Amino acid sequence: MTLSRKRIFIAILLITVKLGIPVYAQVGKTDDKRFITYIADPKKQDVRFYWKNNKQEIFRSIQNLKTWLGQKHRKLVFAMNGGMYKPDNSPQGLFIENKMVVATLDTAVGNGNFYLIPNGIFYLTTNHLAVICKTTAFANYGNIRFATQSGPMLVIDGDIHPAFKQGSPNRNIRNGVGILPDNTIIFAMSKEEINFYDFAAYFQHMGCKNALYLDGLVSRTYLPDQKWVQTDGNFGVIIGVTIKGN
Repeated sequence: MTLSRKRIFIAILLITVKLGIPVYAQVGKTDDKRFITYIADPKKQDVRFYWKNNKQEIFRSIQNLKTWLGQKHRKLVFAMNGGMYKPDNSPQGLFIENKMVVATLDTAVGNGNFYLIPNGIFYLTTNHLAVICKTTAFANYGNIRFATQSGPMLVIDGDIHPAFKQGSPNRNIRNGVGILPDNTIIFAMSKEEINFYDFAAYFQHMGCKNALYLDGLVSRTYLPDQKWVQTDGNFGVIIGVTIKGN
């Protein structure tokens, strides 16, 4: 890198820090055409997990959530299905909403992606800290506002899940979540079919120490700022980011 380019790079970094913009988003590290990616800062943005409305009706689709939020003068700026679910759209494994345990932790042994050990928990604390951990490391001391369990873990303490194989023919649309080094959250969904190893490698490349698989095939992402609008679906938990608005 030449001296002039270094100066430009440093200037960009200073501007992004001053404005509070995540560095990864600014310098283009997320510019991988295989994925639709969104970075959220839970200390500055309203990040929540949704399952039912105030009439105890399951949202199911992003459109239903978007409509309901609009009635409450909240504008949905990002949404993604937030973990696996049972045939009745109830959460599979742990789900905590506003500090209330709606569904309990699942530590059973079984088949399928959810039970590919280790699986994990993605949660937000009452002081707006985002955490991803292995299910076996999870503990609730009453300070967890939202939590969803899913599996498998994609990245574990900086390493790709040991069950994943390079070149695996097991390819699918996939979505997941990771924690970046600056403690912001990165959500990603593949635009094309991808295997677990390559999907996990993306989060690892982004610097995530831990990342969690959310689901595949059924995955949907709503991100109008990037002209990616998928409002259908038939989900359990939905993760959303909102701002005040109509």
